[in-house]
Parts: sequence; C-alpha cells; structure tokens
Amino acid sequence: MGMFISMTDLVIMTIASVVVLIFCILCLFSSKYDCYIEQLDSKEYVLNDIYGVGFGFLGIIHKKYTSKAERNRKQQIMMLKDEKYAEYYLRVNAAQRVSLAFLIAAVGLAAYGLILEPVAVLVIIAMAFAVWYSYGEKPKKQLDEKNEQILNEFSDMVTKLTLLVNAGMIIKEAWQKVAYSAEGEIYNEMRTACIDINNGASEKDAYTDFGSRCVAPEVKKFVSTIVQGIMKGNSELAVMLKQQNREIMSAKQHRVKQQGEKASAKLMIPIGIMFVGILIMVVVPIFANLGV
Repeated sequence: MGMFISMTDLVIMTIASVVVLIFCILCLFSSKYDCYIEQLDSKEYVLNDIYGVGFGFLGIIHKKYTSKAERNRKQQIMMLKDEKYAEYYLRVNAAQRVSLAFLIAAVGLAAYGLILEPVAVLVIIAMAFAVWYSYGEKPKKQLDEKNEQILNEFSDMVTKLTLLVNAGMIIKEAWQKVAYSAEGEIYNEMRTACIDINNGASEKDAYTDFGSRCVAPEVKKFVSTIVQGIMKGNSELAVMLKQQNREIMSAKQHRVKQQGEKASAKLMIPIGIMFVGILIMVVVPIFANLGV
C-alpha cells in the first residue's frame, strides 16, 4: 500500500520545492558577490561562502537600509568597525542573516518529504527566524561586550596614565606609552588614537574620537578632562587626572559590587529549580503512600 499524501503535505512540498529552487538559483549566481565576502573573517562570519545568496536576494528586493532598526544597527557597527566601512558591514550583516535563515529554511523544507508533519514547518520557520533575529542583534551584543571589557580595563589604564603624567611626562608621550603597555579593547582604541595623531590629527580630535568609539559615559568624561587639561597645561592636567582617577576607582568598586549582586541573583534560579525538584521527590511519595 502506498503512503497517502494529504493536500496539506502536497502544498507544503510544492512550496518547499520553490524555496529550494530559489536557493539553488541564488547559489548559482552568487559568485558575482565574491568580492564582497573574500575579505571577511571566517570565524566571525560563519559560512560566509553562501553570503552571495543573501546579497543576491537583497538586490532583487532592492533592500533599503533606512529603517530605524537599520540606522541603529549602523551606529552600533560604526562603534565596532572603522566608520568609513560601516555601510559595507551593515550590508554584510543583512546578507549574513538572510543567507543563514534561507539555508535553514531550504534544508528543513527539503527534508519535509521524509517527515510529513505540518508542525515541522513551524519549527523550521521558527529556527530560520531565530537565526535571522540573532544575527541582527549580534552588533549590539558585540558592542555591549566591548564596552564591558573597556570598563573593566579603564581604571588600570587611567592609573597608569595618571602616574606617568604626575611624573612629568607630557600627555602625548604618556598616552603612547600606556597604549602599547598591554593588550585589550581600550588599549587597541588608544593605539588607534596614536595612529591618528601620527597621521596629522590634532591631539584634541584624536582623544575625542577615542571617547566616541568607547561610547561609555565614564570614558567620555575622562576624555573631556584630558582635553581641558591640554588647554590649561600639564600641571593642571596632573591634578585633574588624580581627581578623575579617584572617581573612577570608586565607580569600579561600585560596578564590581553590582556584578556580584547580579551573579548572586542568577544563582537563585538553579537553586530554586533544585529546591522544587527535591520538594517533588519528597512530597510525591508521601501523597502516594497516603493514597494507598
């Protein structure tokens, strides 16, 4: 007896065939976008060989990047990458999301003929949407992680800079010495400021751009102190940095305390689950015995 295929299964398999066909056609013509993806880091941009599918699809629908969500995403990318490449990486992010979601949908729907369960279609669509949404939020997550690391390194950097300036070193030399003294996000941004200065940018502009890239209000306030100190002279700057350093150390202690409280709150969830499990193990046998 042959397997009965319902009308619902037939419609879904037809749609699946169309999706797979479109995906294959886009793959066939994806080589024209190789120049867009050949420079991408394969660790950060997984399966980037298929991003041509996303670029092709977005080109067909004439994707616009003017929505509020896309503007916000571009701002986030500008904080992560060089500003002049923000538009490029915004488009790469869109192609990445579409390509990976399309891949999941095509593979999942292609396998539908072996399952013949309509609920599986909902699962496939949910997975594709989850990937599309997750990679859309990736720039924000990366920016949050970067800012967290910068804040963790911030107090040590300011302490080093304050000691050197108080020892009589001018801010430009102290900045360069500290920038190359360690590895980390804030030191990378400091080195970028050094490169800007060496390329002809004024110290004020280089430090201000540094503050803009780091985003955190604490760093912006610190940069403002440096800019004011440059105008007032090195002796005034030393005093201002001492005061700033004390405030930053106090803020770090407060932040560490908050992080500890958050960690404690997170631990309450597994503890609560374990408590409920133990309670069930104890109470259920008691009620079972009462029932007997």
